[in-house]
Amino acid sequence: MSDLLRPEHTLDLASEAAALLEAVRSTPPLTHCITNSVVTGFTANVLLAVGAAPAMVDIVGESGLFAGIASGLLVNLGTPTPEQREAALEAATGATASGTPWVLDPVAIGALPVRTSLADELVALRPTAIRGNASEILALAGLSGGGRGVDATDSTDDAADAAFSLAERFGSVVAVSGPIDLITDGARVLRLANGHELLTRVTGGGCALGAVMAAFLGAARSTGHDALAAVASASLAYTVAAERAAAESAGPGSFAVALLDHLAAVGPDDVVAAARVEAGAR
Repeated sequence: MSDLLRPEHTLDLASEAAALLEAVRSTPPLTHCITNSVVTGFTANVLLAVGAAPAMVDIVGESGLFAGIASGLLVNLGTPTPEQREAALEAATGATASGTPWVLDPVAIGALPVRTSLADELVALRPTAIRGNASEILALAGLSGGGRGVDATDSTDDAADAAFSLAERFGSVVAVSGPIDLITDGARVLRLANGHELLTRVTGGGCALGAVMAAFLGAARSTGHDALAAVASASLAYTVAAERAAAESAGPGSFAVALLDHLAAVGPDDVVAAARVEAGAR
C-alpha cells in the first residue's frame, strides 16, 4: 500500500464507523441471512446484539421475495444443501434486482467443487461486498486451490492482488480477514489491526461478521455512506467489541458470551478511541 494518509485521517474513518453504528441501532436494518447450519443461532444473536434485526430465510420461493424487502443480505456457503444453493441464487438475484446490498462469504471454496461452482455463479451477480479469508479470496479470483477447509493457508498480503482483481471485475468491496484485515474497493485500501485471536476459536466468528457487514450496508443505504465505509465500519465495530470481550474472558467459551455482551455495549466513542486503521491508495 502506498500514499498512506496522515494519522489524523484515522479519526475520520473511526468517526464514520461510529455514525454507522448509531444508524444501525436507531433504525434496525432487517438483515436477511442465508448462512450455514453450524452458525445460524450465533449469527442471529450477533445481529441482535449489535442492534440489527435478523431473518434466516433460506426457503426456495421465499428467499428472493424476502431479499427484495430486506435492508441487507448475507449469502454464506458454509453448508450449501441443494435447497439452500437454489435459495442463495434466488436471493442474490432478488437483491440485485431490488438494489438490496448483499455480502458473499465464499466459505471453504477452492478444493470443494460444489461450493466453488456456486461461488462462481454468485459472484457473477456482482455482490456489494465479498468477505473471506486469504485462501478463499485467492480461490474466488481463480488464483489458488483454496485453503485447508475453512482455515486459510495464505496471508492477507498474499491475497491483496486477488482482492483488487475481484473488486475491479465485479464492482465489489472485498474484505480479506486475518491478523490485519485488508478492505478495498479496487482503488482505496484500508488495513484494520483491531481484533483478537479468540475470534478464530469460536465457531461463527467470521461468518457472523459477514452478517454484521450486511446490516451496516443496509444502514449505509439509508444514510448515504458508501459501501467501503460500511464494510470497514462493520469490521471495526465488531473487532473493537472482540478486543473488549477478550480482555475479560478465560477462554473461547466465556469469550463467545462476552462478545455478544460487548457488541451490545460498545459505543461510538469506544470505536473512535480504539480504532487502529491505515488508509491509502494502491
